[in-house]
Amino acid sequence: MNSLYLSRTLEPVLQQVAKEFPAVVLTGPRQSGKTTLLKHVFGSNSRYASLDTPDVRARAIHDPRGFLESLPPPVILDEVQYAPDLLFYIKELIDSKREQRGQYLLTGSQDLLLSETVTESLAGRTAVLRLLPLSNREAKARPQTPLVWEQGTEPKPKESPSTLQMWEVFIRGGYPELVCDRDRNVARWHANYVRTFLERDVRSIRQVGDLTQFQDFLRLLAARSAQLLNITSIARDLGVAVNTIKAWLSVLEANYQVTVLRPHFANVKKHLVKTPKVYFSDVGTLCHLVGLSDPLHASAGPMSGAIMETAVLSELRRSLIHRGLDPHIYFWRTSAGTEVDFIVRTNKGLVPIEVKTTGTPRPAMASSIVQFQRDLGPEATNGYVVHSGNTTLALNSSVKALPFYSL
Repeated sequence: MNSLYLSRTLEPVLQQVAKEFPAVVLTGPRQSGKTTLLKHVFGSNSRYASLDTPDVRARAIHDPRGFLESLPPPVILDEVQYAPDLLFYIKELIDSKREQRGQYLLTGSQDLLLSETVTESLAGRTAVLRLLPLSNREAKARPQTPLVWEQGTEPKPKESPSTLQMWEVFIRGGYPELVCDRDRNVARWHANYVRTFLERDVRSIRQVGDLTQFQDFLRLLAARSAQLLNITSIARDLGVAVNTIKAWLSVLEANYQVTVLRPHFANVKKHLVKTPKVYFSDVGTLCHLVGLSDPLHASAGPMSGAIMETAVLSELRRSLIHRGLDPHIYFWRTSAGTEVDFIVRTNKGLVPIEVKTTGTPRPAMASSIVQFQRDLGPEATNGYVVHSGNTTLALNSSVKALPFYSL
């Protein structure tokens, strides 16, 4: 077992679906720990092959039957999007022994390319799960207690980290290598990650021709993180067509690099903004792309609000996805400018969450949440103001202030 391995919330979900389906597909961004997790859970009884390796990939493409015969199940196959036709041969083998569960454990770093192939070839035969970088709970090895709005009380952090420590965590991000190895040079790691992403994933996609221009797009998008997404403005600034920006954005989504957050506008009585926002999926990636490597500069600079929002959204998404759930998260904004940063749909209703960079929450910070609760009525639940300090307190009867580390 890897001595640096941190337990992942997804482990029991992964074990359960492997008992229910012949194949399991685990997707997520590069370096999120997919292979490590599969080897940790299934490695002692499974063979392994990575299609990221050119010679292995070539054999899987040119002799799929021979390749699979040399790797009888259970087998872990990494980065199967590089040989998508292999899935049709896996289907053939699964159908010959349909009663066997957990035969093929597959990973992929490109969501759309992979899911289209899975839908066509392995429909009804596979469970698809996602693994993102470490959540704060996983990084701190905290107990996987129910989320705040599911239990009604807040788990208290084991310790009260300083604001500076929190911003150091933001700059580092949640990728396991950086979390486990504190001696890693953070800026160098992220620079190499972006370069690897561009060279291995983006270069193979037809919509992207000029990698330098695409990298400029990455930085420009990072500078506009947490803002309403104005594709026309981005296209004008880069001197490319609007459809090109749309295609590039889909590339980032497909590779789990950004999250496009859509507005909640079910309430037809209000004039609501219907333009989406865009967030980078990892706050460390965001900090790197906007050139921030010092926690003091990050916390005091103009990007501080966007960075804090990105960190909160990442934590919300990872906490849900790593439990095998689909996150239904939106934002709410009226044409008059009243806004709630995040709306999380749960089985109890819509949970409004505001994000503030201050360490001193005040009742006035709950005003947008109160407006949302009035407009949505019984559909809205109690809300939360997530802040950068260490204080938990009630701002009013229906809104509570929580430190980031209580998420």
